[in-house]
Amino acid sequence: MSKEKLDKIAQSKKEWNEKLESKVLSRFPERKSQFKTHSEIPVQRLYTPDDVAGLDYGTDLGLPGEYPFTRGVQPTMYRGRFWTMRQYAGFGTAEETNTRFKYLLEQGQTGLSCAFDLPTQIGYDSDHALAQGEVGKVGVAIDSLEDMETLLNGIPLDKVSTSMTINAPAAVLLSMYIAVGEKQGVPSAKLSGTIQNDILKEYMARGTYIFPPAPSMRLITDIFGFCAQNVPDWNTISISGYHIREAGSTAVQEVAFTLADGIAYVDAAIKAGLNVDDFAPRLSFFFNAHSNFFEEVAKFRAARRLWAKIMKERFGAKNPKSWMLRFHTQTAGCTLTAQQPDVNIMRVAYQAMSAVLGGTQSLHTNSRDEALALPTEASALIALRTQQVIAYETDVVDTVDPLAGSYYIESLTNEIETKALEYINKIEELGGAVRAIERGYQQKEIQESAFKYQMEIESNERIVVGVNLFTLKEEPGREILRVDPSVEINQRKKLAALKEKRDNLRVNQVLATLKTTAQGTGNLVPVILEAVKGYATLGEICGVLREVFGEHQQESLF
Repeated sequence: MSKEKLDKIAQSKKEWNEKLESKVLSRFPERKSQFKTHSEIPVQRLYTPDDVAGLDYGTDLGLPGEYPFTRGVQPTMYRGRFWTMRQYAGFGTAEETNTRFKYLLEQGQTGLSCAFDLPTQIGYDSDHALAQGEVGKVGVAIDSLEDMETLLNGIPLDKVSTSMTINAPAAVLLSMYIAVGEKQGVPSAKLSGTIQNDILKEYMARGTYIFPPAPSMRLITDIFGFCAQNVPDWNTISISGYHIREAGSTAVQEVAFTLADGIAYVDAAIKAGLNVDDFAPRLSFFFNAHSNFFEEVAKFRAARRLWAKIMKERFGAKNPKSWMLRFHTQTAGCTLTAQQPDVNIMRVAYQAMSAVLGGTQSLHTNSRDEALALPTEASALIALRTQQVIAYETDVVDTVDPLAGSYYIESLTNEIETKALEYINKIEELGGAVRAIERGYQQKEIQESAFKYQMEIESNERIVVGVNLFTLKEEPGREILRVDPSVEINQRKKLAALKEKRDNLRVNQVLATLKTTAQGTGNLVPVILEAVKGYATLGEICGVLREVFGEHQQESLF
C-alpha cells in the first residue's frame, strides 16, 4: 500500500477516534480506562493497515512450510493431517496407567503422553525414604525396566509415538523405552516420540532438578549425540515454555525465556562437537495456551518466526528443518478453578482453539477436574472430545493460518517478537540463559509477573468467572480420582522382588562402568542403556550420577 494511502487511513482513524471520544464515549463509556493483553501490550480500539505498514509479506510472513514459518511449519498443515492428540496421563501403578493409555487410544487419541510421579522425576526409587507418601501420586511410578515393560504392554511402539515428561533422569527413561522397543522387536531407528529433557526451565520455574547445570547440560548433549546416530526420529528435547507460563510469566516472557534456553542448548551441543544440522531438526518446543485468545495465536506465530531467524542467522543452520519451531501445546492448568469446575471445559476449549489457530503440531487439553485432583476417566474423555470437536466439526482447520492478515494479529505478532527479542538480548548481556538463571534474573521476572497477575484478580481488575464474579454456593463431594495408598506398598514389594531375581553381579559391574564414564568425558547414554537392560533401577543409576556430579542447591531469591 502506498504511503499516500496509509497516511489517508491514519488520518481517517485519528478523526474517527476524535469523533468517538467527543460524541459517543460520554454516553457509552468503555468498560476499562486501559485495555491490554496479559503481556501488558496496549490493545487499541481499532487496527488498520497503518498498524502493519512495515510488514513485508515475503520476509515477515512468507508461505506455510517456508522460511520464516510464521504461517506454519507444514505447507498444508491440518488439510493433510490433524495435530497429534496427545492427552497427558499417568497415575498409580504401571498397570493402571497402561489401562488408561489403552482407553484413550480406543477413544481416538493419536499419541501417548506420560506423567511420572515425583520420586521418578527426581531420580528416587519407590523404596527411598524421600519417596514416602508420593509414590504414584502425580504420575506413574517407574523404578525399573520391569515397570516400563508393564506400562507399555500391548502398545505397538512402531505405530504409536510417546511423549515423556521427564527431565533430570531423561536419559534413564529414554533408555528404558528403547529397551522395551527392542523386546517388542522394534529397533531404536523405528521409535518416535519426545522426552522433555529441559533442565533449564526446572531451575527457573518447576524444581525437579537433580544435578548442577554443567553435568545436566552434558547429559542433554549426550542424548542429542546418541539419538542423532541411533534414534533419528526421536525428539531429543522439548524446550518448555509451558512451566514458565504456569509459574506466572507473561506470554512475551514465555517466548523469550524458552527461546533463550533453546539458544543455550544449541550452544552447548555445538561446543560438545555436534554439527548443528545433525541435531537441530529434532529439537521441539512445548508451549502453554492461556486465556488471552488473540495474544496466544500471535505468540505461536511470533515464536516460529523468531526461532527461524535465530537458527538461520545466528547458528548458520543450512537445513530448513533446523529452522522450524515444532511445538506441542497444553492448555493452561493455572487457569483452571476448583470453583464451578465444569466451567473449565469452556476455558480449555477456547485455549485449545488458540493453539490450533496458532499452528500447533500436538495438543493436550486439560480436564475439568484437574484443579482438584488427577482427572477421572470421564473427565479425560471430555477433554479428548474437545479436541475432536475442533478437528472434525468447526472447519477452522480447512485453510492454513486463517487469521493471517488480520491487522490486530499481525500487529500483535510483531509486538511479541520485538519484546521477546529485547528479553533475549538482555539475557545475552547477562552471559546467556544458564548464567542469567544462576543470577536469578528469569526467576525474578516471573515472580513479579505472577504477583501482578494475582493482585489484578484480588482487586477485581481481572475477572475469573466463578472466583471473583458469578460465584455460587457449592456443595462439596465431587467425585475425584484418588490414588490408593496400597500403590506405594505394592510398588516397594515389586522392587524388592526384582532385586532378588536379577543378576546383581551384572548390575554392580555396569554401575561401576557408569561411574567411571561419568568421571570421564564419554557419552553416558550407551552405559545407561546397558544398565537398564540389566534391570538396574532408576534410583541406583541416578545415585551413581549423584556421587559423581553432586546435587544442585537452589539459592533463595526472596
